[in-house]
Amino acid sequence: MTALGELYQRYMELVYGVCLKYFKEPERSKDAVMQVFEELVSKLKKHEVENFRGWLHQVAKNHCLMQLRTPKNLKTVEFKTEIVQSDENLHLDAVLEKEEHFKIMEYCMGTLTTEQREAIRLFYLEGKCYNEIVELTGENWNQVRSSIQNGRRNLKNCMEEKMRSES
Repeated sequence: MTALGELYQRYMELVYGVCLKYFKEPERSKDAVMQVFEELVSKLKKHEVENFRGWLHQVAKNHCLMQLRTPKNLKTVEFKTEIVQSDENLHLDAVLEKEEHFKIMEYCMGTLTTEQREAIRLFYLEGKCYNEIVELTGENWNQVRSSIQNGRRNLKNCMEEKMRSES
């Protein structure tokens, strides 16, 4: 017990500093110092310690962390379920929004000229290149390029206007 008293005198400030760092309360930290030194009696019988200062620092740190993890220290926060969206609702909202965009796109595709609609469908939906579209439609390369560019611009403008008017 004399050895424990000497260890207490020598390392009490170290343990107190560690505890204060975690608890941020002087009284709680002083109590923790006493608990750590009480634990030392049994722990020193079980462990062969080469670097006492480092080992004691770790014991104090672990003690504090365990205290902070106890259920009485866990803070619970009440939340209102009416303001929390579930993943299911978020997914459903995204699906409905995509469906709405597809309906608008389908409507706007109908407003394009036949050449623009066909060029957009082949280029964007079927992944054809300009040369393949030239072969399929019989139009020249510049006509295909113009149909795609104008069709894309007209489709974009129509969709933006339609979404603005629906919101």
